[in-house]
Amino acid sequence: MKILMVLTSHDRLGETGEKTGFWLEELAAPYWRFRDAGAEIVLASPRGGQPPLDPRSGAPEAQTEDTRRFQADARAMAALAATRPLAEVSMDDFDALFYPGGHGPLWDLAEDARSVALIERAEATGKPIGAVCHGPAALRRARRPDGAPLVQGRQVTAFSDSEEAAVGLTAVVPFSVEAMLRGNGGRYSKAADFQPYVVTDGRLVTGQNPASSAPAAEALLALLR
Repeated sequence: MKILMVLTSHDRLGETGEKTGFWLEELAAPYWRFRDAGAEIVLASPRGGQPPLDPRSGAPEAQTEDTRRFQADARAMAALAATRPLAEVSMDDFDALFYPGGHGPLWDLAEDARSVALIERAEATGKPIGAVCHGPAALRRARRPDGAPLVQGRQVTAFSDSEEAAVGLTAVVPFSVEAMLRGNGGRYSKAADFQPYVVTDGRLVTGQNPASSAPAAEALLALLR
């Protein structure tokens, strides 16, 4: 069982002058669910190398047992420091694909042709695809083999507009993930703000927010089993 996890390479939060990137818990919680289940994990990003960490996700109040375990694990930290460039990975070498969030994906993974190709190859070959929080932004341009948007007619979730408003970034983000999924024909649903919520539709798993990271990973593993 081999799982490709794709992280953002984008580190600028719009025109605010602040930094963004991937959200640590959304990497760490799935990473440990996968690794503890015996999966081989490869981390990749558009540019390769060390991806940017959203500083807010590294704050003391944002830490969890999974994030602390990740940061204390030499193997995990070495993999994070040396993510493989997307140009050097093929979906044919993996059994599943997973996208952690953080705001970074809204700027790069939402438009990255190599990422889109990975998603479309996974869809065409029946391999599970998972994404959590802002990770579903990566589904924006992805199409099914028949040309329809990948999420069209499917049950999906992601970071909600109300959650975006709660963190004060509605006017900063380049687009709303919720609105994008709806606009692409997705059957979007959500739970209360910041509560765990995961939807599985066929081979597609989406989670609403950081609290949904671990259950989204577990749902992906259920498909692989």
